[in-house]
Amino acid sequence: MHRKYAQALFDAAKEKGRLAQVHQELAEFAAAVHQVPELRTVLRNPQLDPDAKADLLDELVGGADELVRNFLRLTAEKGRVGEIEEIARELDRLIAVEERRLDVELTTAYELSDDDARALLEQIEEASGRKVEATRQVDPGLIGGFVLQAGSMRVDASVRGRLERLRHELVRRS
Repeated sequence: MHRKYAQALFDAAKEKGRLAQVHQELAEFAAAVHQVPELRTVLRNPQLDPDAKADLLDELVGGADELVRNFLRLTAEKGRVGEIEEIARELDRLIAVEERRLDVELTTAYELSDDDARALLEQIEEASGRKVEATRQVDPGLIGGFVLQAGSMRVDASVRGRLERLRHELVRRS
């Protein structure tokens, strides 16, 4: 159901030429919901009147884009505002497709310099034909190499991954 809501907001924001602003404001609100457990609890509370939730949202996002304010009010009235984090993630996915952006998670065995990370990401952009945006993290347990996660696709070019594959091959042949 959250896909339907995200698609409706995406379409409306695109039509109005305010996709970037709406995306940013909804992402910020979803991040606030994530960071404030009490707010999430209130928004997900089925006993709280939907109109009361809508009024609370009006107070919280009073200065937001009109599309965002109206969207949050609508989701509150329809009893879906508790799913706002999922809706925001789906909106992000729709925008990534629109922008031909590939969001990846790059995990390396050690901290890469900005130049090394940029060079690696440029290779991914060239191979994929898409703009790449990456979150980076370090996992010394990889020993060496990297793991690249893009949606459900995972590329494991780590030493640990190679050792695991070798171990499975040896076990299978025994």
